[in-house]
Amino acid sequence: MRYLSHLVFGEVKFEASEEHLEFQFKFMCIVLLAGALATGIFLLGTLSELNRISPMHVRSMSGFTGVTLCLWLCLRGRKTWFYSIGWLYEAACILEATSALYFVSEDEFRLIWFFTNIPGVYLLLGQRVGFVITVLTLVGLVLGNPYLPSPYSPNAMATIVVSFIYIALFFHFYADRSVSYFTRMRESNRRLFDLAMHDQLTGVLNARAYYEICDRFILLAKRSALPYSVLFIDLDHFKSINDNYGHAAGDIVLKSVATCIGNSIRSSDSLGRIGGEEFSVFLPNTDMDSALQVAETIRHAVESLMPAISETSSLKISASIGVARNQHSEQTMQEIQKQADQAMYNAKKGGRNRVSSFAEQPN
Repeated sequence: MRYLSHLVFGEVKFEASEEHLEFQFKFMCIVLLAGALATGIFLLGTLSELNRISPMHVRSMSGFTGVTLCLWLCLRGRKTWFYSIGWLYEAACILEATSALYFVSEDEFRLIWFFTNIPGVYLLLGQRVGFVITVLTLVGLVLGNPYLPSPYSPNAMATIVVSFIYIALFFHFYADRSVSYFTRMRESNRRLFDLAMHDQLTGVLNARAYYEICDRFILLAKRSALPYSVLFIDLDHFKSINDNYGHAAGDIVLKSVATCIGNSIRSSDSLGRIGGEEFSVFLPNTDMDSALQVAETIRHAVESLMPAISETSSLKISASIGVARNQHSEQTMQEIQKQADQAMYNAKKGGRNRVSSFAEQPN
């Protein structure tokens, strides 16, 4: 089954947000192959004289089969070519259906190819394109019918027009619901991903997601031999805030501090809440001196924060921050985080509301 999938679709990968594009791409590949196969069967019937067709239409079918197979080969493994291939295939379908309409006048059911074209247009190219193709096809059929070698009767044309409008409306609303379904599914997946990655109270990365991202940063740093640093931030006397003012006040403080830290670092840095009142910041491509400057900026910003816990009360808070940088290429996130943790405790012992580096730890 995997071999068959690779044969039909090629090597192509889709992001989690591309469910609808994946459906359209795979559907298009199958439609292209099915179209070539159907026309090829008619050609075989003509060659065996089981189904005689006008030589002009035989040439049209041969060209359509070749073009369709070429479009499939071009699309295979190239999802970015989807819309261009879709438009080219639609043009080929219209030309092939028109050829059958004019050159196979003895076949009363030749109009069916215009009907089978409509569902594919709506599902592959969207509602607007489907509406335009529907209108143009109806206008062409009504105005061109008198010039056909075997025109359809007025009653037949009335049935054709009403049936065409019916099937177009059916697939218009079906396509609308399909797009809506994929949109809702994508948004639902995005929300689930956000919930799995972020701390619900502060909105920053949770511990699991933070450490996963840090591990990726460390791998990149190893390849490029660049320094990186980690900050361990712990709010001073946070337990007394919960005890004296309640957990609601504590939550306000935590959210304010998370926002404050986020505003004090670069967009390339990562911030995670790794404990109750503990935060960690990963600073890629940052040596110890630069990391100490960032830590001091954060410490001063937190000290100046004064979050309001009620309409009349604000709290003065502070943080102790430990800083560590990578010592060697094989150092893990757990090791450097432990060093930053030790540096933070050194800052606590030194009187709190200060920054301490791991290099300052006593031997």
